[in-house]
Amino acid sequence: PIQVELRGSAPDVVLQMLQPEGAKRILRDTDDVSVLHNVSHHLLAGTPSPHKKFLAVGLASVQRPRGYYLPATLQSLFKQSTEEELQEMVVVVHLADADPRWNMRVATDIAHKFAHHILLGRLLLIHAPHEFYPTLEGLKRNYNDPEERVRFRSKQNVDYAFLLAFAANLSSYYLMIEDDVRCAKSFLTAIRKALASREGSNWATLEFSKLGYIGKLYRSSDLPRLARFLLLFYQEMPCDWLLVHFRLLLTQKDVIRFKPSLFQHMGLYSSFQGTVNRLEDDEFEADALDLPDNPPAVLFTSMSIFENYAPLKAYSTAEGYFWGKDPVAGSVFSIVFQQPARVTRVRVRTGSKERQGDFLRAGVLELGQRRWADRQDCSAYTSMGTFEKGTFERWGLEKAMPNPVECVRIRVTRDQSEWLIIQSIDIWTTAGT
Repeated sequence: PIQVELRGSAPDVVLQMLQPEGAKRILRDTDDVSVLHNVSHHLLAGTPSPHKKFLAVGLASVQRPRGYYLPATLQSLFKQSTEEELQEMVVVVHLADADPRWNMRVATDIAHKFAHHILLGRLLLIHAPHEFYPTLEGLKRNYNDPEERVRFRSKQNVDYAFLLAFAANLSSYYLMIEDDVRCAKSFLTAIRKALASREGSNWATLEFSKLGYIGKLYRSSDLPRLARFLLLFYQEMPCDWLLVHFRLLLTQKDVIRFKPSLFQHMGLYSSFQGTVNRLEDDEFEADALDLPDNPPAVLFTSMSIFENYAPLKAYSTAEGYFWGKDPVAGSVFSIVFQQPARVTRVRVRTGSKERQGDFLRAGVLELGQRRWADRQDCSAYTSMGTFEKGTFERWGLEKAMPNPVECVRIRVTRDQSEWLIIQSIDIWTTAGT
């Protein structure tokens, strides 16, 4: 057997790993933390901290016909976090394959590669025995899915239900990811910042990726009922659809997604039948410390707005973008800050993958001062530069405009026949207003 010991630690945090054939002897039943059919999770490696952490990151992993991404995912989680962030985080992996030999082989591999984090209580490997699973035979074939697909997604719902039940008391917040993602640098700090921006508001789910169930954040206090919900409807539909229904039931009507995304899908092969899956999040940014501030503001535009593609969608965490009709020379999109701010950097992206022609052909970005009494505009603007191929990005704006800014304005400088999509407006500020 391989023995991993952390110097100066108490004996109960020493992890002993055995070869797969003898590995069952290291299974330790945890306390029954779940009311879900009295499931007794097997703790394969690690010791839960006696103190609640800020964030638990949970993922379930099963054997894939092709590809094995779990070590790279864990490496990304730990490498992209500072020591201070790691102290506030615990990662829980549910090894949920039907083959116990695979589970133990992977547990041994992960415990060997990440022994340091296991010994420090930052990584827990668990398994819910399959005798606790509801039947996976003769399930309803909703949406005319093939029987094998229904069995796979139904089991996946139960995998997540047991994982959520285990994680419910580990932290204040819970982040759901998959076992084939890479993370932005300091994603935990970015999540903390996002939570601060929503303080006092009613939300059930905050999203940090646009893909499936990657980067979905929940309050840990909601996990027991989310676990029961997944178990109750496990055979009805895929997990990501159930998560949408859960959000709606908790009266959060709109998606609250933060941009840029903090998590990127990296697996090439799906865990279902090994099919090629090239899903990527085009809004992923590798450095989460680089998130914009977007100060509270009121937005105005002289362009006609198409349907519900409102200006706020370009500036806020709301899903979607602004879509304006018939932009002409002189058309404007204005952001009027509630409080003056020192602007250091601005980035504006126009157009979209679906409507590639609807980008800003010619325009300038301007910073304004001397806000009107009615707070709808500023009377003095200074140009910071022009849009290039539908994009504007410039750093060091505090040098060009050292005094606090009260308005940011996008101004169209040439008529265009195409409508205008403003995908995102990101503004960075500095203290000292």
